[in-house]
Amino acid sequence: MALILTNYLTKYDMEVIGAEDPYIGLSLLTQHEFDLVILDLTLPGMDGLEVIPKIREISDIPIIISSARDDITDKVIGLERGADDYMPKPYDPRELVTRIKTILRRTHSTEEKVEKKEELFVEDNKAHTITFKGRFLELTAAEYDILSMLIQHKNGSVSREQLLYESEHIDDDSSIKNIDVIISRIRQKIAKIDPDHVYIKPIRGVGYLLTDRV
Repeated sequence: MALILTNYLTKYDMEVIGAEDPYIGLSLLTQHEFDLVILDLTLPGMDGLEVIPKIREISDIPIIISSARDDITDKVIGLERGADDYMPKPYDPRELVTRIKTILRRTHSTEEKVEKKEELFVEDNKAHTITFKGRFLELTAAEYDILSMLIQHKNGSVSREQLLYESEHIDDDSSIKNIDVIISRIRQKIAKIDPDHVYIKPIRGVGYLLTDRV
């Protein structure tokens, strides 16, 4: 079914990447930018309904559930957990194309409005400075390295190992826990400007994610 849908959607100029394993799918979401997820519920290792909240931990990407399970309870739970649509199999793939286009029109319109807003975090690579809500953050060299990498991967997770080994001002022999200490200091400096929201969020078992979605 995944292969059939992939071939069909390709005819409508949609690039599709499939993942048979939910853990691989979650990993792909942190490595690439996608417009939409088509999610089956019957998956190896993890039920699709459990996958939805894990996706929501790292992304606001639209989710269409495509499943042979037509139980109303599954539909309700899926939508409550953050899915945008539910399509019980079998269905005409033309309907899927229509629903994809409808959702993308809505989300892209919203994204365009968001892009018009001023960026919360602005980095000046030449001056090695970062402003938050128009105010300069007083950062050490290591803090700048870490926050800069998080900004470059905004709304995507970055592992502690990557933050450690790609920083120019942190010794490679330092403990991974040192990253947590630096992140805590950066959070405190951001909180002095905006104490009401958390912009650097931990991703369990991975690392951290910088978000401007509050």
